Amino acid sequence: MAPTPGGNRRTRIHVVSDVHGNARDLARAGDGADALVCLGDLVLFLDYADHARGIFPDLFGAENADRIVELRTARRFAEAREFGRRLWDEIGMDHSVAIEKAVRKQYAELFAAFPTPTYATYGNVDMPPLWAEYAGPGTTVLDGERVEIGGRVFGFVGGGLRSPMRTPYEIDDEEYAAKIEAVGEVDVLCTHIPPDVPELVYDTVARRFERGSRALLDAIRRIRPRYSLFGHVHQPLARRMRIGTTECVNVGHFAASGRPWVLEW
Repeated sequence: MAPTPGGNRRTRIHVVSDVHGNARDLARAGDGADALVCLGDLVLFLDYADHARGIFPDLFGAENADRIVELRTARRFAEAREFGRRLWDEIGMDHSVAIEKAVRKQYAELFAAFPTPTYATYGNVDMPPLWAEYAGPGTTVLDGERVEIGGRVFGFVGGGLRSPMRTPYEIDDEEYAAKIEAVGEVDVLCTHIPPDVPELVYDTVARRFERGSRALLDAIRRIRPRYSLFGHVHQPLARRMRIGTTECVNVGHFAASGRPWVLEW
C-alpha cells in the first residue's frame, strides 16, 4: 500500500470528481488536506453549461457544439453521431489522432496540478492507457483496487457502463461487477459512477437518467461501507442519501464549483 497519513491526529481528505479541465482549482484542491482523492473525468470534451469550452468546440466551433448538445439532450443519439461523423469528414482529420493530441495537452496540465499524495481513478471520458505517462510519483492510480489512508480502507473502481454516448472508458456490466467484487470490504467505496438509484442517476439539466451500477448498489447493501463517494451526474436530483448505514455522496460538482468535498475523521 502507498504511504498514508499517520499518527494520532485527525485525518482530512479532499475528494473531487468530474474535473473537466479545471486545472486552476485542481491545483488548490488539496490545500489543508492529508491527501486528495480524484474520481475521474479529467478531460473536458464538451461543456454543457458553456458550449464554447472543450475539445469539441475547439475543433468544430461553438455553433456545432450547440447543435450536438441539442441532439444529445433530446436523446437523438444516432443523429448526434451522424452529425459528428460529417464534421470529421469536413475537416479531414484523423479522429483518434486529433482527440489524443487534445487529451494529452489537457492531461499534461491536469496531472501537473495534482498535489502529493493523490489517489485517483478513471472516469468514463478518460483515456486510461495515457495515465501512466502523466501520473507522477505522488499520484497513485487505482482501479478495482484498495489502499489504506489514515487507517481507513478506500476501494476504487473507475470507468462507466455502456451507454448511447459511447464515451472512451465504458465497460460491460459484468466487468464492472468483477472490479467491485475485487475491491471487497472497505470503509470508503470510491467510484466514478453512482449506484443505480433513480434520485442519484437522474441529471436535472441534461434531463436524462445516466447509467448507474446495480453491482455497486448491491455491494453497498452487502458490505455497508461508511461512505460511497462518486460523481458522473453533474446535477442530480439528490446529491446525497443514506442507503442502510452508508452515506452516499455525489462529489461530481468540481468543474463548476472548484471546491472539493471534505471527509474528516
